[in-house]
Amino acid sequence: MLKRLFLAAFALFTTQAAFAQAADPAAAPKPGERGAAGLAIRTAKALTCKWEGESFVDHALVLVKDGKIQAVGPVGEVAVPEGYELLDVGDMWLMPGMIDLHAHIGGSFDINDMVYVTQPELKVHASVVPHNSMFKRALASGVTSVLYIPGSGVNSGGQGVLVKTGIDEYDEAVIRDPGSLKVAQWGNPERWGPGVGKTWENYHLRDMFRRGKAYADAWDLYEKGEGPQPEKRIEMELFRELYGKRTQVSTHTQVYQVVLETLTMIREEFGIDVYIDHGEVKGYLTAPLAEKLGVSGILGPRNVDMPRLFGMDTDGQWQGIAAEYQKRGLTKIGFNTDSPVIPEEELQLQVGIAGRFGFEMSNMEGVKGLTIVPAMTAGIADRVGSLEPKKDADIVVISGDPGDPRAHVSLVIINGKRVYDVKVDDRRW
Repeated sequence: MLKRLFLAAFALFTTQAAFAQAADPAAAPKPGERGAAGLAIRTAKALTCKWEGESFVDHALVLVKDGKIQAVGPVGEVAVPEGYELLDVGDMWLMPGMIDLHAHIGGSFDINDMVYVTQPELKVHASVVPHNSMFKRALASGVTSVLYIPGSGVNSGGQGVLVKTGIDEYDEAVIRDPGSLKVAQWGNPERWGPGVGKTWENYHLRDMFRRGKAYADAWDLYEKGEGPQPEKRIEMELFRELYGKRTQVSTHTQVYQVVLETLTMIREEFGIDVYIDHGEVKGYLTAPLAEKLGVSGILGPRNVDMPRLFGMDTDGQWQGIAAEYQKRGLTKIGFNTDSPVIPEEELQLQVGIAGRFGFEMSNMEGVKGLTIVPAMTAGIADRVGSLEPKKDADIVVISGDPGDPRAHVSLVIINGKRVYDVKVDDRRW
């Protein structure tokens, strides 16, 4: 017992000593001083959230310079360059900014024009209001990036845009435009016009994807010098991005047979990168096929399938949706709020509820579902989703496990800049 106490005390002493000696105190700015060459953050635990390999570092130091993460590692192994501001957050943890791939709060809410049943040319970026009031509350909960998308009133409502929540200028806030093509396969579009059914909806979606593929193929042949230059058509331009694997389809899909159609039509038949967005009402029965096809499940805002919902047989049990996908083998599981259906600032709570209903989080599956999983799913993991060198310095200082709803955020950094600090701002969440 005495030996263990001695080793623990020695480790603490050497860690503190290494940090103290990492930079010249005379040369380095004092803690909290602005205008430094860079930022060095010391923390009790850094949740790096890397998809493969060790996904956390105890007694960590994170270096930030020019808006990017420069280094992450244990104190004593990472040297603090001269002139860096030293920020010690004590027992607080660091994590990457959280990402929500289903949000409707990016601007004026003018996002549900329902003229045609498929209108892939509509772009919600025209309605973006950077750093709006709902973004400010989201920011206070650690949500730094969202996919702002059209509503689900028609089968394809248009194009979403990936934006950061704490940036005042649109050009700086945008991560990627187009962020996705929004598709809604069932569960709202049937109320369009005279009222329609799943067969009619699938027919029109398949027709849209066929025309889009023909258009993208024609441009591909032209660019290879193997065909004439096609006529440019605004409503089809997005399909060049989709078939070029530069964006994805985000799919409002729920009920087993509809989720199955998502996988067999959009992913298998047309080869488009797509992800399950919602996935409730026994959609989890598709988990083995989704895993085989490399399709993620971005689940929410409903967290459970309840007894007798739509005649389902759940043996009288409330079934956790994320847990059921996980039990059936789906590895990439993320979470969404469909904000403002669930307030954006409650994204973290979605993970807590999933854990309450059986979602296994012993290997950081919950926090990864808020960070690296949505980043990989949206094709933006080269910039966000984990604390790794060369990525955007989107960093959240949080009091503990993000899967615990009691954990609270005290500081948020986006692109290396402090954008929310409870020591300066009023606590919003």
